[in-house]
Amino acid sequence: MDFGDDLVPGSEAHRRKKRYHRHTPRQIQQLEAMFKECPHPDENQRLHLSRELGLEPRQIKFWFQNRRTQMKAQHERADNCFLRAENDKIRCENIAMREALKNVICPTCGGPHSGADDYFDEHKLRMENAHLKEELDRVSSLTSKYLGRPITQLPSMQPLSMSSLELSVGGLGSPVALGPALDLDPLGGSSPFQLPAPVSEMERPMMAEMATRAMDEFIRLAQAGEHLWVKAAGGREVLNVDTYDSIFAKPGSSSFRGPDVHVEGSRDSCLVLTSAIALVDMFMDSVRLRCILTSIDRWNRLRDVHWPLLCVSLQSKWTEFFPTIVTRARTIDVLVNGMAGRSESLVLMYEELHVMSPVVPTREFCFLRYCRQIEQGLWAIADVSVDLQRDARYGAPPARSRRLPSGCLIADMSNGYSKVTWVEHMETEDKTPINQLYRDLVLSGAAFGAHRWLAALQRACERHACLVTPPHRDIAGVTLEGKRSMMRLSQRMVGSFCASLSASQQHRWTTLSGPGAGVDDAAGVRVMVHRSTDPGQPSGVVLSAATSIWLPVSCDRVFAFVSDENTRSQWDVLSHGNPVQEVSRIPNGSHPGNSISLLRGLNASQNSMLILQESCADASGSLVVYAPIDLPAANVVMSGEDPSAIPLLPSGFTILPDGRASSSTGSVVTVAFQILVSSLPSSRLNAESVATVNSLIGTTVEQIKAALNCGSSH
Repeated sequence: MDFGDDLVPGSEAHRRKKRYHRHTPRQIQQLEAMFKECPHPDENQRLHLSRELGLEPRQIKFWFQNRRTQMKAQHERADNCFLRAENDKIRCENIAMREALKNVICPTCGGPHSGADDYFDEHKLRMENAHLKEELDRVSSLTSKYLGRPITQLPSMQPLSMSSLELSVGGLGSPVALGPALDLDPLGGSSPFQLPAPVSEMERPMMAEMATRAMDEFIRLAQAGEHLWVKAAGGREVLNVDTYDSIFAKPGSSSFRGPDVHVEGSRDSCLVLTSAIALVDMFMDSVRLRCILTSIDRWNRLRDVHWPLLCVSLQSKWTEFFPTIVTRARTIDVLVNGMAGRSESLVLMYEELHVMSPVVPTREFCFLRYCRQIEQGLWAIADVSVDLQRDARYGAPPARSRRLPSGCLIADMSNGYSKVTWVEHMETEDKTPINQLYRDLVLSGAAFGAHRWLAALQRACERHACLVTPPHRDIAGVTLEGKRSMMRLSQRMVGSFCASLSASQQHRWTTLSGPGAGVDDAAGVRVMVHRSTDPGQPSGVVLSAATSIWLPVSCDRVFAFVSDENTRSQWDVLSHGNPVQEVSRIPNGSHPGNSISLLRGLNASQNSMLILQESCADASGSLVVYAPIDLPAANVVMSGEDPSAIPLLPSGFTILPDGRASSSTGSVVTVAFQILVSSLPSSRLNAESVATVNSLIGTTVEQIKAALNCGSSH
């Protein structure tokens, strides 16, 4: 078959065919410009281009197909390069962290820092296991002689729930226990959370009567004089329990309380930068949204499907305002809606309160919240725990805490401010010993008292006002939308940090033996590991670690030290002693230290990373939270875009007064780190990572003590 000479290399036809497919620079330029506007031109657009460029429509079609394929390949190569770079960055950070800890010099003795790596040495663990086995055999032999029969079964320890996160040494894959108390949960240390049951029709009249009595008692408490309230240390008002019992005890009932029952009652008042109506909406936010949903047809059918999900979002405002106190909050049921003029609302709620430390047990309450407008410009919101018999009826465990009539009076001041009088009254029954560091703070009632609630409310209202109208001070040319975006990102960071420090039963903390464990001025290092699937956090295996220490210095001094970028190199091990520069700053409160900052390390190896930090202080304590973010994420924030997709893994400090009645001033400081161990959720937790974070916390604590002239032990 004769194909002619058109395909013979070197022939005139072959040269003519090659020239036919070669586009001129002008044609390529116009095709590229069209591709940027429309990668998929239709037939009319292709015809128009063919006439304009002198090409056939088929050539136009093939060019765009090839260009799209080329662009897809470029994107895939870029994604692969980015993933490789991220992997290399995490590996380099891990290496840098280990090297930094090796080179740290003890500030007390001037010698090298003794890390905790040897504790996880496989050979030592095997020797210890052999010794324990010999001891077990000896005890078993003695016990069998005493019983006169062999022991056929011994109580078995709870196995470690490790799944694919088996703890291994050096990547060998052989599981090794870090201690009898260690229980690292691959699912985040969370046990299934079950809300109390909604209110039945038979219970509603009883609930309404209970709420009415609680409202009357609360108003009397809020307006009572010195016969009910006495001045305690620091000027706080605390409840005179004997007088209360004599006034409010029910006829024929006994005011006897068990030896393990502790009563806390406190009252405080202040002005907050928010209108009364806005505060009422914040307290009862779930009710207003529920009222909208009640207008939906066939609500009863939709409720069972959507209400549990709505409960999570409805009460996010409550946890947003009080992240340092409220770790979880849900609306269980709405008994009376307050849509008509906000005059009256009644809801059944659940909340869990914490002190942001793994060593202080949380307090859980299932309670009624009753809001009522007393007169023009004056609202009362009363809380009271539901009858404990109801919890038993629905199979819930007995409550360790019970809220007696409490709440707040909100008076509008007609100038954008409101006067809030807060009363907090509860009974707690907990036979678990309170950690020595927090014992005075908790038993004095300050940890969950009215003073702390109001201080947090003041700070939250000031922050909210700054979010609505950010300060006009220029920060590196950032727009108002950029400031709001930065504040929203920082708010999420603080909320995530506070939630990560909860001692909730959903979190399984394990104590590591090491410096500080069992000493009066330290609580030991506690660790927890979980698989992160939250879009607001890096995906993978996250290791959390925290410890609390007592320092013989004031909270203000500790706060000023750890929040100041000029002194950061004195405690931040990962800064390698290099100074830190503040790139931008947004004030967000009346306290001069309340601000959100972007920090940059003056180190060539850290030019691609910034540090987002929020520092906030009030009369009840202070908080410094920070998280690294890369330059692209910082640009997204500064441009005012939505920051919800930016992953954050915050670390930081909580600083609380020690609550001691002595004249000496002291503070309790919690140091907490979160580290991404691996970006693969199925990867194993290496014991070296646990030892590294343990040593990291120990070094940070020692450097803080040295910088504040506190010595190595107090």
